[in-house]
Amino acid sequence: MRAWNRAKLLWGYLRRKSEIGGLPVEFIVETTAKCNLYCPMCPRETHKQPKADMADHIFERLVRESGKTGEHMMLIGLGEPFMDRRIFDRIEYCERHGISTLLSTNGTFLDEKMSERILESTLEHITLSFDGATKESYEYYRKGAKFEKVRENFVRFARMKHERKSKMQIVVQMVRMERNWDEVEEFTRFWRAVPGVDQVRIKADETNVLDPASAHAAEDWKYPCHYLWRGPLYVKQNGDVYPCCQSYMLDGAPVGNIETESLDSIWNSVEMQRMRRLHAEGRAGEIDICSRCCTTIPHPALVAGSLLLHGRTVRRLLPLVERLAYFSKMPARLLRPPKPPNRRQELVQISGPPGKGSPADS
Repeated sequence: MRAWNRAKLLWGYLRRKSEIGGLPVEFIVETTAKCNLYCPMCPRETHKQPKADMADHIFERLVRESGKTGEHMMLIGLGEPFMDRRIFDRIEYCERHGISTLLSTNGTFLDEKMSERILESTLEHITLSFDGATKESYEYYRKGAKFEKVRENFVRFARMKHERKSKMQIVVQMVRMERNWDEVEEFTRFWRAVPGVDQVRIKADETNVLDPASAHAAEDWKYPCHYLWRGPLYVKQNGDVYPCCQSYMLDGAPVGNIETESLDSIWNSVEMQRMRRLHAEGRAGEIDICSRCCTTIPHPALVAGSLLLHGRTVRRLLPLVERLAYFSKMPARLLRPPKPPNRRQELVQISGPPGKGSPADS
């Protein structure tokens, strides 16, 4: 069923159809809008969020309706996932429906007891967000967190994973911004040496919060945005559904609400079809939210490849694709990254565990 669903999505994408027979393979699901930190680059600082979790019936309806076609759910949004008291129940619910899960954490709740519970769960992938190699830069971007404490939490968690020989994938990620711009080498060197860390990721800031002027140039719309044909759809805590996470951050309107509408009707809503049509015609710049977006637009060859493989496999191969692009072993035209103003254009950097090389070594 899932392979057939991907085939329908691939056909719709290649034919540039506005109405699609399949359903998205990936979702970003905000199970909580609560967070315990203040981060200047986070959209929640410009978009006020309720102190609330997603209702069970909303989450369960989404999973049920996507259970035969959905392959991967990222249980993240504008909240800290471990402030959701039901997060482990949600992970297990996805597992029962054959959907793999990923989440990202700021690490403030990652004590030994929490670490044990995570490693005992069916969570497949976790991103440890740590935006800086120094106390000064980290605590500037993660106000309310303590550099030494969170780093200790992350190191302990990775070592526990290593000792238990868990297959859970751990990525330590830094979003590269003005104050940590020159800390990549130090950051990469430290985290590559920690047992249990599978990948170190240096990621461009794609929030538009710190740099609202950053966006795609007109020529970037040569290819349509893959989000509209394969997902991930972004589902807010209240059930509102957006074409992607960027559309919410850029003040776009929801295309539906999963509490009151079916997933199929939302995926092929009038607005979703309009956006696909304009993207297919090379007129995506006429869509307000798209004209102000700075997210990478992959070459159709990469999008097609992502629909030939299961979402879990795509998630595991993504770092390799980014890594090949960074080392120029893949034609640059296959990825169109955001263009940071006043900075040399750089791609996302990925490194594996010790002995497998890293951008810092090149």
